Amino acid sequence: MEEVNHTCVSQFLLLGLSDDPDLQPILFGLFLSMYLVTVLGNLLIILAISSDPHLHTPMYFFLSNLSFVDICFISTTVPKMLVNVQVQRKDISYIECFIQVYFLIIFIGMDNFLLSVMAFDRFMAICHPLNYIVIMNPRLCVLLVLLCWLIMFWVSLIHILLVKPLTFSVGTEIPHFFCELTQLLNVASSDTHVNYVVIHVLSALLGVIPMTGILYSYSQIISSLLKMSSIVNKYKAFSTCGSHLCVVSLFYGTAFGVYLSSAVTHASQRRLITSVMYSVITPMLNPFIYSLRNKDVKGTLGRLLSRASSGL
Repeated sequence: MEEVNHTCVSQFLLLGLSDDPDLQPILFGLFLSMYLVTVLGNLLIILAISSDPHLHTPMYFFLSNLSFVDICFISTTVPKMLVNVQVQRKDISYIECFIQVYFLIIFIGMDNFLLSVMAFDRFMAICHPLNYIVIMNPRLCVLLVLLCWLIMFWVSLIHILLVKPLTFSVGTEIPHFFCELTQLLNVASSDTHVNYVVIHVLSALLGVIPMTGILYSYSQIISSLLKMSSIVNKYKAFSTCGSHLCVVSLFYGTAFGVYLSSAVTHASQRRLITSVMYSVITPMLNPFIYSLRNKDVKGTLGRLLSRASSGL
């Protein structure tokens, strides 16, 4: 293929999950269903938290932000895939591809940061209950979320500015159903050494720091729980962490799966499966985990649904 500057490349080709024509209607129905369930589930979480004054606490404020990020996350990739499957095309414009990469980096990073902030919130609630309300005030909560957004906007912009000068061949194929940064670098025709160095450095910083915060928070939580004499108090305190731990395990488990599958093997099919896990399955499961394991959210959702059914 002829190697040209990126300004001459108007589009890329997304190879998708399968070339089998018989599978396309199945994939369309499956991903449309998962997308609708994800958006509806996370919207219900946001609606429940905003409508119930008892849920206007730091923990649920961060949860509503996590639900919002998950809606944005899945909306960055799945709608374009559904359109391509429906019209039987594989193209994505150069600008659309870069927009996908930009926002994917932001939303993945926001998931990571919010899970760390939520762990800090549980640490303060369990280990420092007397100072919890004073420290975790609305001002601090808003500042923490805004700081996370600000960091990820700049990190994502750095990656985009480094990718922009790269050259691509005409008819470049991306073996994925959306534009992912590493996949885009793999199909570039020019040297990407600097890009990979920046990816590893920033990923280490933005991955290790939040994860260290989560591990430290839970080490302190477990230490405090062991000091409690009442089993009832132990269960009550730790029950507020159960949903968060499940979401953390799901997020980091799939993230490590994507990293290991890309580092250990070059099989595109395995990378696709792990990518589906973190980009579609995880945002879909988060609202179920929080609604099924949390009595407050479950009760509010029940009242909302009963109110809506009685109004029909």
